[in-house]
Amino acid sequence: MAKVPYTPASYHDNAFNCPFCGAYADQNWHAITSPRIVGIIEDIELCRCGHCYRFSIWNEGAMVLPDSGEVESPNEDLSEEIKQDYSEAVSILQKSPRGAAALLRLAVQKLCIQLGENGKDINTDIGNLVKSGLSPTIQQALDVLRVIGNESVHPGQIDLRDDPATAQALFRLLNKIAETMITEPKQIQEIYDKIPDAKKKAIEVRDQKTPSKDI
Repeated sequence: MAKVPYTPASYHDNAFNCPFCGAYADQNWHAITSPRIVGIIEDIELCRCGHCYRFSIWNEGAMVLPDSGEVESPNEDLSEEIKQDYSEAVSILQKSPRGAAALLRLAVQKLCIQLGENGKDINTDIGNLVKSGLSPTIQQALDVLRVIGNESVHPGQIDLRDDPATAQALFRLLNKIAETMITEPKQIQEIYDKIPDAKKKAIEVRDQKTPSKDI
């Protein structure tokens, strides 16, 4: 089954994944016209989810409540420890994009351990995965998280305080890595295990044969 795309909350969009319940649903916008608020806090709007009926609060086009709802849930096949880091990064994304990126860099280090590396040096771990046949696309995704995570805690050329959208995209990258490296192989293995043992033995024999050389 194809994965349903995640649509983050966006100002005045008529449908997206609710920042509260996570469901993709119609969103209904309401301007605040109370005289008790107008003149004190300008440009406040409410957005009601058509699935859970809860209201998100927006100010000048930005969501202020909840303050961490524009990120998809972590991949279910990530370890519980990585999921905790992911959730913590989500909780501070709006307040500190740099802090969120640093936590995701830590999550990638732990992901390398989940993929069989030792986790002591993330750059070395990625290099080892490349030697083992890691696809260039996933290698680039890992290095994006590594480099931007490092830049977020050390003086560098990338300042996520002025680029929260990039910090938000890092969550999608981490999930993409997990989907490709963990979820897809697991799903294929589950289906392969249903093949009769005799058929699997024949496949093993086929793969053990020495390839014939063209004359």
